[in-house]
Amino acid sequence: MNISDSKNVLIINAHQYYPFSEGKLNAAFVDKAVTLLQGKGYNTRVVTMKDDYDVDEQLAHHQWADIILLQSPVNWMGVPWSFKKYMDEVYTAGMAGALCDGDGRKEAAPKQNYGTGGSLTNTKYMLSLTFNAPAEAFNDNSEFFAGKSVDDLLFPMHMNFKFFGMTAMTTFASFDVMKNADVERDFKRFTAHINQHF
Repeated sequence: MNISDSKNVLIINAHQYYPFSEGKLNAAFVDKAVTLLQGKGYNTRVVTMKDDYDVDEQLAHHQWADIILLQSPVNWMGVPWSFKKYMDEVYTAGMAGALCDGDGRKEAAPKQNYGTGGSLTNTKYMLSLTFNAPAEAFNDNSEFFAGKSVDDLLFPMHMNFKFFGMTAMTTFASFDVMKNADVERDFKRFTAHINQHF
């Protein structure tokens, strides 16, 4: 599947509201993604963690999508708890066949091929992340993350999507958003990222 043939994009806003973090930036990235993608002829659907959801409907959204864009803050080195709950409910239900055929292993070889049962093999995904941490905290052995990258930190999320057969697109990250935000610059980078990869 060529990206140009991918016309359905499911955008998941994983933000969890806190009084000191209301979610305005993540919501703005979602709005910008919708505008940019619809301008390119894509169909978009948006799911937010603040809304009630039906598990079967969410599974149908994932089956409909050619690309899933996860817009999320990074809270305590991972996704917010409300999106973890969503994964526990929706993705666990998806193991019954909607997203994968079990974990990929077969009775004839019970120790092989774990994680290869995904049915979304024609689906791509993209992580778009907001960090309190500055960019300089990554990819530098002398800094907090000890030389690790953003994708290293989000390795579990990459594995979750891979479990369902999806293929990664290049991750986008906005850094230092709590203390030294440069929203205008980040929006320009995000626009360029979307234009390059979609």
